[in-house]
Amino acid sequence: MLYAIMAHDVTDSGPARSAARPRHVQRLETLRSEGRLILAGPFPAIDSADPGPAGMTGSLIVAEFESLQAAIDWADRDPYMDAGVYQSVTVKPFLKVLP
Repeated sequence: MLYAIMAHDVTDSGPARSAARPRHVQRLETLRSEGRLILAGPFPAIDSADPGPAGMTGSLIVAEFESLQAAIDWADRDPYMDAGVYQSVTVKPFLKVLP
């Protein structure tokens, strides 16, 4: 089943986000190579593809996992969690309807 992982950053997460990004992206690339990643990306703090110093406010990942607990466990091991980027993370089952 698909699961949405919705994360909200701490204030001023930019430096920690930058430091942990290579490890974070590597895990996403693993999901992609396994054919389980539907989409992933950050939420810009402002209405811009390049928010500059405004930074990001969180992330959204939609991917396939064998269970809700497996998705939660995967999210809990995200390098952004270890680096203190995320203030909170919510994981919910997701039903893709379109496209």
